[in-house]
Amino acid sequence: MRLATTLLFFIGPILCFSQSGTAMESARKKLEAKDFDGAKSTLSKIIDANPKDKTALSLRGQARMGLEDFYGAIADFTFALEIDSTYAEALNFRGESKIALADDYGAIEDLDKAIAYNPGYADAYTNRGFARYNIDELQDAYFDFSKALELGPPDADKYFNRGVVKAELGEFVSAIDDYGKAIELDKKDASLYNYRGVAYYNTDSFEKAIKDYDMAIKLDPDDPLKYENRALAKSAMEDVKGALEDYDKAIELDGEDPETYNLRGVLKYTTEDFDGAIADYSRALELDDTNPTYYDNRALARAGKEDYAGAVDDYTASIELYPSDPESYYQRGMLKLLMNNNYDACLDLKRADEMGSPDAKAAIRKNCK
Repeated sequence: MRLATTLLFFIGPILCFSQSGTAMESARKKLEAKDFDGAKSTLSKIIDANPKDKTALSLRGQARMGLEDFYGAIADFTFALEIDSTYAEALNFRGESKIALADDYGAIEDLDKAIAYNPGYADAYTNRGFARYNIDELQDAYFDFSKALELGPPDADKYFNRGVVKAELGEFVSAIDDYGKAIELDKKDASLYNYRGVAYYNTDSFEKAIKDYDMAIKLDPDDPLKYENRALAKSAMEDVKGALEDYDKAIELDGEDPETYNLRGVLKYTTEDFDGAIADYSRALELDDTNPTYYDNRALARAGKEDYAGAVDDYTASIELYPSDPESYYQRGMLKLLMNNNYDACLDLKRADEMGSPDAKAAIRKNCK
């Protein structure tokens, strides 16, 4: 009897362990399938049975991240770290959750520790790179993304991340190289072509930019930004008709973006379609009446139609929003001269000169006694 009792005593824990292991495996599969509610439910049962299971706590935290419950996720990772303060996985995911909550400095503290405990942890370098990017520590972000690539395995996202930082640093040629490597690994991601197109545009390689935007639009034809980007490249190639068609399509897809109307207005202004430009600038201002550039641009178009009073009104509105721009004072002053209002014109020109306008001094010498 003693032998039988002893055997039963040991069989019990083995069965429990087996059930727990099966449940854990089930939870992992649910996480992989993005069944975050199901994973969370399964893991909660495991934790109820064993509150000190750091793996289950970490996995439930990841499920909560999938549900965008980042505060709950942080709580689970913190509990896991109370059990094992060197648990790099929990530190990494807690850092990632903090990034989602815009606590980038707190994230960096966690990710520093994750890397210290596991120097080969590529994901921790990637996440720290994101946090550093968010606080404009671009050189440090560049280092982290490069380290993640060094540790491997290489993938499109890692090259893309580094390419974005290189572009932010003005290293467009090198960024193009990283975007190209990302495209080799993932030829179906429209954003990769779009970002490389932007980099080509910034190196004045407009034809290559257009080809990349063409591919980006083929893969994702419903994104207005891609049409807007292609319109800019076509404008640089003096393809006004093609650029206008792209702006029209961007507005068809999203009629609530004031910048698209502004850009289309600029293009119409260059073709001396002043009425069309004014209509676009007016629509931009309906959507965002706090942008002084839109008033400046409409003023130029109104001046093109010799509506000097309307142009002066727009420059006045621009100055109220942004009083430190000498160009607005200079332009308003020159319009007042055309309206024979020399006194007020000279006040504007003198103000522009005091603010550093390169053209105001000559205008003052010629028109202001």
